[in-house]
Amino acid sequence: MKQSYWIAPSILSADFFRLGEEIETVMEAGADIIHFDVMDNHYVPNLTIGPLVCKSITKNVSYPVDVHLMVEPVDALVPMFAEAGASYITFHPEASKHVDRTLQLIKSFGVKAGLVLNPATPLSCLDYVMERLDIIMLMSVNPGFGGQSFIPSTLAKLRQVRRLIDDSGLDIRLEVDGGVKADNIAEIADAGADTFVAGSAIFGKPDYKKVIEDMRSRLDSGI
Repeated sequence: MKQSYWIAPSILSADFFRLGEEIETVMEAGADIIHFDVMDNHYVPNLTIGPLVCKSITKNVSYPVDVHLMVEPVDALVPMFAEAGASYITFHPEASKHVDRTLQLIKSFGVKAGLVLNPATPLSCLDYVMERLDIIMLMSVNPGFGGQSFIPSTLAKLRQVRRLIDDSGLDIRLEVDGGVKADNIAEIADAGADTFVAGSAIFGKPDYKKVIEDMRSRLDSGI
């Protein structure tokens, strides 16, 4: 059964001076889940936000939060974000010495778990852990900065992962992060994605509702 589409605005592109207002505005505009990018200036060449910001969000609003950990090592931060109210925690397999153990750690807090695959990360990292996954995210840019262009080879990789998910019979969402916008969202969905991270394509635009409605219209029509 085909899963519903989720639009996941990345607050990395929001106006941090007005972060709470930005989150409420974009969710009221029709988004489904907040995408929360955590960068450590070690695994990726940038430094962003931590669990205190996540907690300030979850204690004031009831929207689900999708925490994407671009950090190394990852295990020390998992409990902090779980206790801060994350709905999902995803991480890069390269950032964990024991991927299965990290997935178990996330789920031990009652949080949904996922793996994030960089453009050059092979799909073999999914072997033997599919049953522990609630979400698989493909990076369609190299991680570390917002506003990058979508890497076209991601489409073929999406199709491969969609086949893996469908063949498994498991309930796993397939997320894409990087360069997603109204002009390409239907093509990305056609390749198998059901969850779309969009940052600069939404934040900074004059009308968030109009952008999200345009994305959903293109998803519905396939163009």
